[in-house]
Amino acid sequence: MSGFLKWFFVFISEMLQGFSVIFKGIWHGLVQIFNIKNYISIFKSYSTDFGAVGWILAVLAIVVVAAIYVLIVVMIVLAIRKYIRFRHSIVSNEDLLEEISNLQRQVMKMAKEKDEIMAMKVAQMGLPNAAGGALSLADGSMITMGEGGEGGAAGGEEVLTTDGVVQTNDHRFSKLLEVDNFYKEYTPPDYDNEITLEEFCDRYRNFACSRMHLYYEPKTIRLFVAGMASTKLIILQGISGTGKTSLPYSFGKFLQVDTTIASVQPSWRDRTELFGYFNEFTKNFNETEVLKRIYSSNYNNDVNLILLDEMNIARIEYYFAEMLSILEMPNADEWELDLVPNVWSTDPVKLDKGKIVIPQNVWYIGTANNDDSTYAISDKVYDRAQPINLDAKGVAFDAPDTPPINIGFDHLDQLFNEAFEKYPISQENLKKVQQLDLWVIEKLRVAFGNRILKQMGLFVPVYVACGGDELDGIDYVLATKIFRKFESLNLAMLREELRELVVYINKSFGKNKMNESIAYLERLQKLF
Repeated sequence: MSGFLKWFFVFISEMLQGFSVIFKGIWHGLVQIFNIKNYISIFKSYSTDFGAVGWILAVLAIVVVAAIYVLIVVMIVLAIRKYIRFRHSIVSNEDLLEEISNLQRQVMKMAKEKDEIMAMKVAQMGLPNAAGGALSLADGSMITMGEGGEGGAAGGEEVLTTDGVVQTNDHRFSKLLEVDNFYKEYTPPDYDNEITLEEFCDRYRNFACSRMHLYYEPKTIRLFVAGMASTKLIILQGISGTGKTSLPYSFGKFLQVDTTIASVQPSWRDRTELFGYFNEFTKNFNETEVLKRIYSSNYNNDVNLILLDEMNIARIEYYFAEMLSILEMPNADEWELDLVPNVWSTDPVKLDKGKIVIPQNVWYIGTANNDDSTYAISDKVYDRAQPINLDAKGVAFDAPDTPPINIGFDHLDQLFNEAFEKYPISQENLKKVQQLDLWVIEKLRVAFGNRILKQMGLFVPVYVACGGDELDGIDYVLATKIFRKFESLNLAMLREELRELVVYINKSFGKNKMNESIAYLERLQKLF
């Protein structure tokens, strides 16, 4: 045993001496580094041989060395401070987490106590409490939910006040129920079922001029009516003051069915701003005028317009996304919008299992300004809509006094179908459009798409039935829905291709025939 102890003593001594040598070496090194007295004596012994250049270099050397030392010290101090802050933040986070955990435990404890108190009060009132718990309100009253969760299927919500009085909220759609009551005794007007599309456009133009002092070119009205035939979403775009808002507003006055105006706000982020939402606190559905108009359109045979004023002041893809998807469904029977997830017995008549049907006699008209205060309209929206450019103020003209009319949706839809059969796009022009499609794909890598060709097949016949020319209708669709896509390309590198495209269009369709498209392509060449 004594031999082991001797060995262990010597072993540990040698190891500790090694550590001692390390610390002594570090200490001697630091002492030698900061031995200023030694540096001064060395400098004095050698400075006698310095010339002018030597003195300058010596001073520079001393300054550089001192700066290096100062930099090392500063870095060490910063590293220490950073480490201290890091440790402090870790400790603070741990304290916060512990405090949050304590608060959560307190909240759970208070919630449990609240449930026990509410159960006692309900038991005193002699009311069942097995269905779905209770909700305590800020004013001291309580809401107890019946079977079926959110309102259940029983058709009402029991409201238990502090006085022990039970009240029942029988309905949640007050505006839609007003519509139901209105149409119980509704008598539809006498519709004019003899008017043609061309007469319809002329009479509206004269009405807007004589009764509302609004002046529109015949082409603008034809484009608007043809757009209604091709899609349920029309975008009126252009500079301010050209009558974008006035057009759908006066159109509603002409049809004697006022246009519902929804002024889009920059804060719109989802569909609730447009269609409303169910308030869990009040157990009422916050209905909007747009929702009311859609619902009432299920009852009538009118031509109903909903105006989204300044539609691109917020992102259309946010608040109108669900409607964009619905309008794309090929089967109109599937055009339904979910409002609430369950059913009350007092819900409106036309509400089917919490869903509202989007009827075919409703059009959505959006106005758009292109400036710094608005968002760019995406291809997704443009492809589903028919844009109409209003870039110039209307010129005043004289028109006879023209009264408004009543025209039913059925008759207008019949006029559209008759136009589809009577004025289909000629095979010659269809072939030219298909060849143009191949040319654009080859040169610019942009394709038309089936949706746009389908819309063209609906737009052009109605445009012709309204008094327009077939090539003018094709020209307008190409300019606003096809060539508009070129703006996303690097046009600075494609100027030659754009010039070739202008030559190709003139050669294929005839010179001075496709003025809208050529003017747009030439404008692109100048801008980029």
